[in-house]
Amino acid sequence: MTPTMTNTPSGATRVVCMNTSRRASRSIGLGLLLATGALSLAGCGKKEDAAAQAPEQPTLISAENIAVVDTMRIASGPSISGELNAERTASVRAEVSGSVIQVYVEPGQRVAAGAPLARIDATTASAAELSARTGVTASDAQAAQAKKELDRAERLNAAGAIADRDLENTRLQYSTAMAQLANVKSAYAAANKQLRSATVRAPFAGVVAGKVVSAGDVVQPGAALFTVVDPRSMRLEAAVPAGQIGQIRIGMPVAFSVSGYGDRKFTGTVTRVSPVADPTTRQVQILASIPNGAGTLVGGLFAEGRVNTESRHAVVLPATAIDQRGATPSVMRVRGGRVERISVTLGIRDEQRENYEITQGLQRGDTVLLGAAQAIGEGKQVRVSNMNDQGSKSASPKATTGSR
Repeated sequence: MTPTMTNTPSGATRVVCMNTSRRASRSIGLGLLLATGALSLAGCGKKEDAAAQAPEQPTLISAENIAVVDTMRIASGPSISGELNAERTASVRAEVSGSVIQVYVEPGQRVAAGAPLARIDATTASAAELSARTGVTASDAQAAQAKKELDRAERLNAAGAIADRDLENTRLQYSTAMAQLANVKSAYAAANKQLRSATVRAPFAGVVAGKVVSAGDVVQPGAALFTVVDPRSMRLEAAVPAGQIGQIRIGMPVAFSVSGYGDRKFTGTVTRVSPVADPTTRQVQILASIPNGAGTLVGGLFAEGRVNTESRHAVVLPATAIDQRGATPSVMRVRGGRVERISVTLGIRDEQRENYEITQGLQRGDTVLLGAAQAIGEGKQVRVSNMNDQGSKSASPKATTGSR
């Protein structure tokens, strides 16, 4: 309130108070509004500065989405597939007719060269051998007597006691006796062979792979009795497309796997290439020899692999890490925690392991992205997460696969 002096009609003086509170209130409200606006602007500025100063958060990737470039052996060549068999296989057959008296072996049994496998009744063969032997004895005596007669005739002819005609007759008799002796000796050899063939023997050292005869069976010459194989050396009979046969040479190494042996790998050497392609499949048969001294492999199994026409140690990378959509193959490399695109030069390709040789662009120990992680943009920060702690710790990246 502000006091004011005024004169009344009676000449008295009166004090009048005026109300100034409205103007003061308006001034105070305006000041508060300005102060509030200033504080709001200051707060927004601080938030923008804080956002600008906040560090970039790295993208977490799993260890399965990266690969470490390594140096290892890489090979390339035509793929092959075929059947594995023993290199030496014999079908043992009967050479004489008769009843099987005894069988000495069973499938899976090892035998030495010449070991008896079975015995066939040799009564007839024995009689024939005895008759032939008797004939040899008689013919041998006749030939000896004819020789004595010839010697006597030659002496008498020299003395003039007998005519030349008589000497020639004596010589003819001697020649006939010698021919008869040779004939009976041949018959005796055949009879003796028949008698010995009554005992069926292994043609070489190996394993009895099959038996189709039992005691009591009556067999004829040519009947199959046993199958004997030598497992120390196996043979892979495979087929190669005619378009790739030009890459194959005798002596080239072969690497393959066999059904029933898991991931185990075996090696061999090309020993033969067919000069003629199959008219139906247009494939060429090749034969590869596989050492099997330990007897690990067995025949009859399916094998697949390749002929290693090229093989060397090199920088190797999985095919899934390489982007070949552009004019130049490239990879997403992680260096210093950030992603960068690098152009690479490719060498030979290992189709079985799905690896490529990298001749330029990468070095051993470089880390590259795989699969979906390749979509991360260049310059982005990344960090390898560990699935066990939900991405809070680093995990060791996997290396490229291959043969060291």
